[in-house]
Amino acid sequence: MILEVALLKIKAGEAPKFEAALAQAEKVISQAKGYLSHELRRCIETKGRYLLLVRWETLEAHTVGFRESALFQQWRGVIGGFFDGPPQVEHYEAVSAKRV
Repeated sequence: MILEVALLKIKAGEAPKFEAALAQAEKVISQAKGYLSHELRRCIETKGRYLLLVRWETLEAHTVGFRESALFQQWRGVIGGFFDGPPQVEHYEAVSAKRV
């Protein structure tokens, strides 16, 4: 499992609309082959900053399968207009894990 970590900065005053649009975007990304799950977290200290965590079966499921698909274009069409600059995206693999 690969964890995609995306730091999103949303345009001032657009956070409520972004959160509402995410419901539609979730329906799009969940159709992607290799998609496992996701969660969105709102930053407490900085308004308009979010952390998006997406779990993929493999790195290629995200970087090739999703990113090079029509689904990605739909996804960005729904939420991309809210971004204040490009998201910072990195991928992580598990080294150690403990369930709580």
